[in-house]
Amino acid sequence: MRFRTTLPFLILSLLTVTACNKSNSQAAQNAARNAAGAPVPVSVAPVLKQDVPIILTGLGTVQAYNTVTLKTRVDGQIMTVNFREGQEVRKGQLLAVIDPRPYEVALETARANLARDQAQLNTARANLARSKALLAAGVVAQQDFDTQEASAGQFAGTVQADQAAIDNAKLNLVYTRITSPLDGRVGLRLIDPGNMVHAADTTGMLVVTQMRPIAVLFTLPEDQLPEVLTQSHRGTLQVQAFSRDDQTVLATGKLETVDNQIDVTTGTAKLKAVFDNKDGALWPNQFVNIHLQISTAKDAIVVPMAAIQRGPDGSLAYVVGDDKKITVQPVTIALTQGNTALISSGLQAGQLVVTEGQDKLQAGSLVSPKNTVPPRTTAPANAQDVSPGKHGQKNPTADNTPVAKTAENMGGAR
Repeated sequence: MRFRTTLPFLILSLLTVTACNKSNSQAAQNAARNAAGAPVPVSVAPVLKQDVPIILTGLGTVQAYNTVTLKTRVDGQIMTVNFREGQEVRKGQLLAVIDPRPYEVALETARANLARDQAQLNTARANLARSKALLAAGVVAQQDFDTQEASAGQFAGTVQADQAAIDNAKLNLVYTRITSPLDGRVGLRLIDPGNMVHAADTTGMLVVTQMRPIAVLFTLPEDQLPEVLTQSHRGTLQVQAFSRDDQTVLATGKLETVDNQIDVTTGTAKLKAVFDNKDGALWPNQFVNIHLQISTAKDAIVVPMAAIQRGPDGSLAYVVGDDKKITVQPVTIALTQGNTALISSGLQAGQLVVTEGQDKLQAGSLVSPKNTVPPRTTAPANAQDVSPGKHGQKNPTADNTPVAKTAENMGGAR
């Protein structure tokens, strides 16, 4: 019985000892290989010198540049509807017609009143002229002359009122024709032929939205606002709108303005960008990721972020020498652009740095580079190549997250 109890423990001990021996054997083999100078396979990337755009990112919402809810100014019945839902319309285009007949009758009445009162005015003026001559001859009294003069003045005022009534009737006739006040897109129809509409109605007849150009409101942290304001005073800043997954360039535009206050609850500033939107890629209330280019770092030393390691004394990189041996080099990061680090000191263009396999390395280790991966920036290297993006253009950012513009020393990279 005692032997049966201890047997499982003996087997477990033997398995543990065997596993430890295999682990020690593997470690010993690695140590022996390093000691023997066997190269360690690693991935490397070149250190490049290039222009890198400095980009800030924010979350934005597309808004129509202008939105107009058309309402009637007169009462009447809808006679015709001259648009389709979703139709692109031009400024001044006829959209609907309200029954004009009551207002045509009102216009004719006003014209008739004007003709009548104009005739009375002419008679009053003729009588006034005769009274003036008789007054000079002493035939009529001054009081009779004054009465005749006042009567002529009354008819003159009546004629002016009649002319105003004609103008008002003409204006009402204009209001029976509903036209678009701007170039835009018609929304869903809210009226049908035969409906009665009133000037006091709270709901509109239709909504026209200006889509070209179109605006995007987005936010940035207040700490980035001084830099944006400084660069905007030097010239127009380019803005790109990316899709929800931050991978596709939807449109390219420019920064138009910055709000006049900071939101104290979020610590962010609101900015407005304008896009031509000629291909209709942006839609009101659409969510987009905004990339705002504020400057370009000229001749910057760049490496992939994967090449940067954190040590007790700061950042460092494993540099591959001409003899394929490793040198541990301390580096200073100016700023990071997505998956790319801009180096202010510690590396030179043309060097090779290890991007994968650093855990197996130490100073003097012999390596065998298995591939070379150049660093990728978040925008074209040449600032002059940052041209307006087209619908469907892919974001050169490596990952799926919005590009992080984290500056450790942004001033040193400009």
